[in-house]
Amino acid sequence: MNPLFELRLERGGDGTRNSARSIYEQLKAAIVEGRLALGARLPGTRQSSAFFGVSRNTATDIYERLINDGYAVSRRGSGTYVVDALPMAPPFDADQDAPTDDPRLNGFWLSEETRAAIGFWRDEPIAGNRPDKGTAIDFRPAMIDTRLFPMDVFRQISVKQLRSLENQPPSFKSAQGNQGNFRLREAIVRHIALTRAVPCRPQDALVTSGAQQAFDILARTLVTPGKTVVAIEDPGYPPMRVAFAAAGATIVPIEVDDGGLIVDQLPANTNIICVCPSHQFPIGVTMSPRRRAALVAFARANGAVIVEDDYDGEFRYEGSPVEALRTADAADLVFYVGTFSKCMLPSLRLGFIVAPPWAMRTLIAAKNCLDWHCPIPTQMGVAGFIGEGHLTRHVRKMRGIYDQRRRLIMSLMTAHLGEWFDPVPPPYGMHIAGLARDGVDLEAVTAGLLASNVKIHTLDRYHFGSPKRRGIVLGYGVVGLPEIEHGLSLLHQALVRPR
Repeated sequence: MNPLFELRLERGGDGTRNSARSIYEQLKAAIVEGRLALGARLPGTRQSSAFFGVSRNTATDIYERLINDGYAVSRRGSGTYVVDALPMAPPFDADQDAPTDDPRLNGFWLSEETRAAIGFWRDEPIAGNRPDKGTAIDFRPAMIDTRLFPMDVFRQISVKQLRSLENQPPSFKSAQGNQGNFRLREAIVRHIALTRAVPCRPQDALVTSGAQQAFDILARTLVTPGKTVVAIEDPGYPPMRVAFAAAGATIVPIEVDDGGLIVDQLPANTNIICVCPSHQFPIGVTMSPRRRAALVAFARANGAVIVEDDYDGEFRYEGSPVEALRTADAADLVFYVGTFSKCMLPSLRLGFIVAPPWAMRTLIAAKNCLDWHCPIPTQMGVAGFIGEGHLTRHVRKMRGIYDQRRRLIMSLMTAHLGEWFDPVPPPYGMHIAGLARDGVDLEAVTAGLLASNVKIHTLDRYHFGSPKRRGIVLGYGVVGLPEIEHGLSLLHQALVRPR
């Protein structure tokens, strides 16, 4: 079984020796920084050309050097793995690493006047489970088909974890802490290091009741009502901006182009910047390396922080791996938000924040005010599911399924819908945006399709102000290949039908 390996490596210079030295140094740095998780399996030497661009013999030499230097271990019949503990790893000092008097923490607040802002997107939830009863074809984004999830495996693991609670002392529940089950936080660290090359430790992660609670906790702790300015991508994910609006922030929409959020449009007084850099929602573009560097530089120069929403970053289909915005160099100002809703089940209601150490104590206090902690049996079940390798296998399977659907949609849009839409090819994720050409009456088209039990969202619903870009969003989380063909055929008929 090939491991997931999402670490971006620069190919070595001329000559075998230079290539080997370059790959070794990059792998070693990734292990030390936490972008390659402790215990992670390294690619087999037979795949060395695809992953490293070197021969099998050269890869063997690189692995032997990592082993000799104490950064990797070989397991007979299994492969080469990162060691479980780094040589001379420094101890963690919680008091030193997590000060509580940082000026960026502003307490908790929710005014009655801003509660009304929550209601505008609840008339039809964007995220969900399987299609509503009677819906034939559902192209809405962020939908997950639970029938593809290995429920029997997860049930067995959850039952085993639940039984283990019977033998725990009464103090076990309180010992888990508001920050989240430690085994789950360990599993989160391994998972995002493996799939997204995010460097962090278990003490850097806070378990939340889904991504929405993560946004709410961040808004409660980072926003000063009437003073804090929050920049959001426009179009963007409405529930994220609602959390900050409800906390009393001033929301400033920033346009998105082919390179992602346009950093030059950020006001100098921006305090918080909310972005989806790997797979922007809903356009689907990936933020360019130049924009990423400019965004981090802007935040550092202006005393701002960044909230990175990596909602479906596990699903990459083409191109080189794109690391998360939260790198080792930016870990002090990036709050990384992830969720298990897309890669596992929405009904789990589990997410997490990877936060700078200076903010963790206040985030934990905010979590404590909301619900104390997430359900322990669910946390233990998810930790076991990840720890036993089932999530890696499931993500690998779903990558293949989603990639088939993505390719079919792109093919059909290019062949039959190019007169009306310019599709945005997504290297990541679970949806495709089609930017509309002039003269397309999207509201009339989508309304007509809805009458035929075909659900498609337009970009208009994701804009904060007046829409600057028009188009549609085609999610492929719950539609099979036959449904895609039929649904896009109906879309084509609606577009060519005389009015």
